[in-house]
Amino acid sequence: MEDSVDRIAEPWGGRTPYSRHGAWPTRVDTHLAEGVAEEEVQRWVQSASILHSDGDAMDIAVKDGRMVGVRGRAVDRVNRGRLGPKDLFAWQANASPDRLTRPLIRQDGRLVETDWLTAMDRVVARSRELLEERGPGSIGFYTTGQLFLEEYYTLAVLARAGIGTNHLDGNTRLCTSTAAEALKESFGCDGQPGSYDDIDHADVIALFGHNLAETQPVQWMRVLDRLEGADPPRLVCVDPRPTRVARRATVHLAPRVGTNVALLNALLHETIRHDRVDHEYIEAHTVGFEELAARVKDCTAEWAASVCDVPARLIVEAAEVLGGADRLLSTVLQGVYQSHQATAAAVQINNLHLIRGMLGRPGAGVLQMNGQPTAQNTRECGANGDLPGFRNWENDEHVADLARVWNVEPATIPHYAPPTHAMQMFRYAEQGSLRMLWISGTNPAVSLPELARIRSILSGERLFVVVQDLFLTETAQLADVVLPAATWGEKTGTFTNADRTVHLSDKAVEPPGEARPDLDIFLDYAARMDFRDKDGGPLIHWHDPESAFEAWKRCSAGRPCDYTGLSYGLLRGGSGIQWPCTKDDPSGTPRLYTDGISWAHPDRCESYGKDLVTGASSGVVEYRSLNPDGKAMLKAAEFMPLHEAPSEEYPFQLTTGRTVYHFHTRTKTGRTPQLNAAAPDVWVEISEADAAARDLAEGDLVEVGSPRGSLRGRLRVTGLRRGTLFVPFHYGYWDTPAGFGPNATVPGRAANETTVTDWDAASKQPLFKTAAATLTLVEKGGGQHSPAPTTTASEPGRDSGVPATEGGPDARVRQTTDAGPTREGGRW
Repeated sequence: MEDSVDRIAEPWGGRTPYSRHGAWPTRVDTHLAEGVAEEEVQRWVQSASILHSDGDAMDIAVKDGRMVGVRGRAVDRVNRGRLGPKDLFAWQANASPDRLTRPLIRQDGRLVETDWLTAMDRVVARSRELLEERGPGSIGFYTTGQLFLEEYYTLAVLARAGIGTNHLDGNTRLCTSTAAEALKESFGCDGQPGSYDDIDHADVIALFGHNLAETQPVQWMRVLDRLEGADPPRLVCVDPRPTRVARRATVHLAPRVGTNVALLNALLHETIRHDRVDHEYIEAHTVGFEELAARVKDCTAEWAASVCDVPARLIVEAAEVLGGADRLLSTVLQGVYQSHQATAAAVQINNLHLIRGMLGRPGAGVLQMNGQPTAQNTRECGANGDLPGFRNWENDEHVADLARVWNVEPATIPHYAPPTHAMQMFRYAEQGSLRMLWISGTNPAVSLPELARIRSILSGERLFVVVQDLFLTETAQLADVVLPAATWGEKTGTFTNADRTVHLSDKAVEPPGEARPDLDIFLDYAARMDFRDKDGGPLIHWHDPESAFEAWKRCSAGRPCDYTGLSYGLLRGGSGIQWPCTKDDPSGTPRLYTDGISWAHPDRCESYGKDLVTGASSGVVEYRSLNPDGKAMLKAAEFMPLHEAPSEEYPFQLTTGRTVYHFHTRTKTGRTPQLNAAAPDVWVEISEADAAARDLAEGDLVEVGSPRGSLRGRLRVTGLRRGTLFVPFHYGYWDTPAGFGPNATVPGRAANETTVTDWDAASKQPLFKTAAATLTLVEKGGGQHSPAPTTTASEPGRDSGVPATEGGPDARVRQTTDAGPTREGGRW
């Protein structure tokens, strides 16, 4: 059965209802270029989404050597054939006329085209010069969450064992480092305990700072289908904004920004006070319950209400829903990770599951989510600075084991200090000790906090900047060398989504011009640098994606993220598979911790933990004394005041976030006609009460300022909590006529002109959601309206006004379903 749904106006499509413990029905979403019929497609090539962490499996349609569309893969466990708006439309950006097709070098202050030999000679010469004069600490690598596993692993080996630098991190520091840290703090090791399949079985789903409808739209479709079926789950939503999730929630808690720990401590207090705990599970599998109970003893709902500005009755109601669940699934994302006391808050959500025994069975799990499609791989492969395979940099045996895999001396692998996190790398560049920064697949000139400072660092004469990307981004414009990269659909590799599902993405078309896969660029650099192992052989001995995957399998063997049972052949043609996957169990592992805590023993754990307030490392002696048997750790945290609170001069709290139509800094989605038309420019959200008090109206042009900078956007009056402003962070300057920077003639529109250079003590994740801000009217709107996001309503119960698009083939997709006709997707 077929049904046409406008997937810009209705991003989640029609419904295919199903019941608890039932199978999510298949529905295949397809979008082809205008004028291309399905029978004209010459090849369908296997892949998965590269624009969020969901890992939606899809096939790429190819005709005459070019991409002409996509369709969902019905056999895949993640999406059962469904695709979100970015999946359906953003493939078009690959053919954008402004793709980089030749290397660029800076000459006489300008970037000019050159050949690969000249560009790489310049990079290699500067690398050797710095190693000779200043040592490996003068070189750093800052990567992305969008490359493939094989590329991250190669980068980690060349950076750690080739260059010997401790300065290796990714922009996953901005989106997923708190997820990793929280899992390590609670379970001794990274690795997602839950599975997307838990949505099928849960009777309560709690979303903490996670706008699932816009960040992982296909899994929101799954939740919506459960809500439309028999025995629907109850939802608890914690978010200061009236998101789509909030409007479907049984209980919506909208706390004051930066007070998550206070709220969670109150939920724990209520759970323990009413003895909604699994004492047998706590005794068998955890340590620290007495300390946790003592810490939250006085954290009553009334106390939390005074801190969070949330009615105490709603906190009690939420605790009753959470405490009464037979199968509780919790999901966590940036509303926790990018806010005050990020790791402490995320750990309290783990605590809630541990004291209730809600782990390791269908419907009972926690998803400390990722924000980017391959963020999980940066953590597994060590491209976030940690050691590959979730090895512990403080454990000499773990270092020696990795040295055996790489055939180098242990001293070759820097482990004298914690891995350098991204914000510290930029500080070193600012101070002058880091003199070369290789940036691959990311755009820090828009995505990092306090952008004036970042632009100053990147444009400084002392820093040699290499940028490896698809387009001449704001960051690439500041580089000394720009390397044109191939992207998804133009190269082969594997990547792992947020619930540990590994997908294979095959090459469908050739990259434009002289653009090269990231793996080829890294392999070329390693060969030119002549990196060697301790026996004089090549340090990096693989030569293509599949041989790189086989090398990674050897590195992962026996580790928590064991890939040894996987192969390109096994991944080709069917569904993605969840790690750990061994030869004894090639079907993978749906859930971790089904029989106790696996990797928390002092000899096996990835981390000895940190103080959640100060970030100080605990060390092996303290860890072993507190957790000798390797159980899950219930770590308590006291609520601490914000570092930057509102004031008379800056009376608002500014928070940032996403829209369903864009990804990161819009380098792809901004070049996609349907997505860009749906949300072409930045907007500012304000509460109805705050707008009325300032005589502001929908469509007014306003300026948001902070102690660091300002931006301008059209106003949207929504159900946002009072005293808060919201700005989407996607918008930069590559598509503005005057460019950006100190000589720009247009006002700023990047949210990060205003955000603070501050980070969580434990995870080092920047805090994008707690800046103090002011709001000024620039001009009355005259009836103009800013682009409508999908998340907010101008008044309670009113639709958000998702923008309709012009009719025509490009605005529509086809859905086919095995569950009979789907109804036209409704609005909520």
